[in-house]
Amino acid sequence: MIDIDLLYHLESYLTNSRKTKFQDVLSQRTKHFTVAIEDVYQLHNTSAVMRSCDVFGIQEVNIIEEVNTKRIDREIAMGAQKWVDINRYNSVNDCIKDLKQKGYQIVATTPHANDCDLHDFDVTKKSCFFFGRETEGLSDAVLNNADRFIKIPMVGFTESLNISVSAAIILQFATKKLKQSHINWQLSESELLEKRLDWCKKTIKSYQKIVDRYYNR
Repeated sequence: MIDIDLLYHLESYLTNSRKTKFQDVLSQRTKHFTVAIEDVYQLHNTSAVMRSCDVFGIQEVNIIEEVNTKRIDREIAMGAQKWVDINRYNSVNDCIKDLKQKGYQIVATTPHANDCDLHDFDVTKKSCFFFGRETEGLSDAVLNNADRFIKIPMVGFTESLNISVSAAIILQFATKKLKQSHINWQLSESELLEKRLDWCKKTIKSYQKIVDRYYNR
């Protein structure tokens, strides 16, 4: 439960422009879609996907570290790691199980499955877009548990795109189509309050001292 009075007190330490920016960004945030990155080897790819999630309003990113452990390339992520929520998993099966319990359908992004082109994708269902390793692609665990397969239409000789490019294309299209629908895609009131408090914590340098003084006054 969020202490609303504390939140208001903390926000008094923010500039009006910062508070307005938080409100504007949060109004465009969603958990209707999320992204899962499966053991991507190149660090800059993970960071770039995270940056795209922030740009297109995806609040949660799921990183599977069954083989490769991820660090965040701060230069490429451009601070995105501060504003999106990162869920880490030691196995792909744990990630899939957790996402399905949260009501997400598993969407495998692959150019080799004949399910549907990106432009025909149904945005009304809560979905997690899975992106695989640079060379091997998605694992059999993801492919065997996928509820849907989507591919980006391509007309050249190249069969696939870099995963960070694929993620940006898919997220831009899916979020634009979602916001043109009648789906209730925005964060709930409680989620908005939680993020406002979280972003205050990440923004205010003397956050803990201010909180201590607030409760000891």
